[in-house]
Formats: sequence, structure tokens, C-alpha cells
Amino acid sequence: MATDHTEAGTGPNPGDRGTARPVVRYGEPVLHRACAPVERYDDALAGLVEDMFASMYAANGVGLAANQIGVDARVFVLDCEDADGERTVAAVVNPVLILPPPPRELAVDDEGCLSVPGAFTETPRSATAAVEGFDPAGNPIRIEGTGTLARCLQHECDHLDGTVYVDRLPAKTRKRMLADAGLR
Repeated sequence: MATDHTEAGTGPNPGDRGTARPVVRYGEPVLHRACAPVERYDDALAGLVEDMFASMYAANGVGLAANQIGVDARVFVLDCEDADGERTVAAVVNPVLILPPPPRELAVDDEGCLSVPGAFTETPRSATAAVEGFDPAGNPIRIEGTGTLARCLQHECDHLDGTVYVDRLPAKTRKRMLADAGLR
């Protein structure tokens, strides 16, 4: 997920040992299919997570899914705040998105994506969301969020399922967003 502002973190960030990789753009096949579950929690996964954080920070994002750097794996990283300003920095492996039962309260806010550079548009999402999965060491993890954090959890899980946020928009809006990003 992209942000239209950059906030400095305090102390060393995850990704300091990683290498920033190029972000894959909308239209690349890896973005449009469901990612494979992670089966091994090893040094390769830890290295991937470091590269993902480095890539996300280099692109001024608040979230990044593995397929956005061309890797077919159900992993995402994030560094964003909830509606109360509480910052969450995490990597989630094999996440399962949990939304409140319908009818859900929706939040409509600007949303962008590192794979659709520079384009932002109002996109409705559930006002609250949670994910359950594992950290890179294989320990169970649960993240609950509101505000930008809830939006990011939904956005990144969509990526891992092969959906880019513009795919959720009306066709006319999607075409305009992709044209604005220089992708069509």
C-alpha cells in the first residue's frame, strides 16, 4: 500500500539488513494470481522479509506484499498507524483476513498502491479488520486494526489473493487510475 506522506521512524528499522528490490507494476502476472502458502520458516524467509521491509521503505510505502517484489509467497510487511495513531510494524506469514460480519461499517478514504504508482482514489473498506497468521519465526500472530492499519491489512491480503485495489473500482475509474499511473 502506498502513502502520500512519509513519517520518520525512531531507532533502527526492520529492513536495515535487506536489499530494496524493484516493485512490480500492475499487469505483471504475479500480481494477478493467489500466492503460494509459505511452508518453511527459515533463513531464506527471514531474508525475504528484510528485503520486503527495505523495498517498502525505499518506495515510501506503509505495506508491501511479497508478490509486489515478484515473489510468489503469502507474506506481507507493514509499518502504519491505526485510527488512534498507534504504530504497528510487522511481518505476517500466511495471513487470514478476519472482517466483522455484515453489515460492516465502511470507511471511505484515499488508497494507493506501490504497484500503481502515484494514483490515489477513495476506496471503501471495512472500518475494522484483523489478520491471523505467523511471524517469520513461525510463531502465531494476530493484528487488529482501525484506520490506516485496517485498510492496510485488507489491501495486503488482497494482494496475496491476486487482487490489486484498482480491481475493486468501477471499470471507468480503474482505467483512469491506470492511465494516471502510466500503466495503460
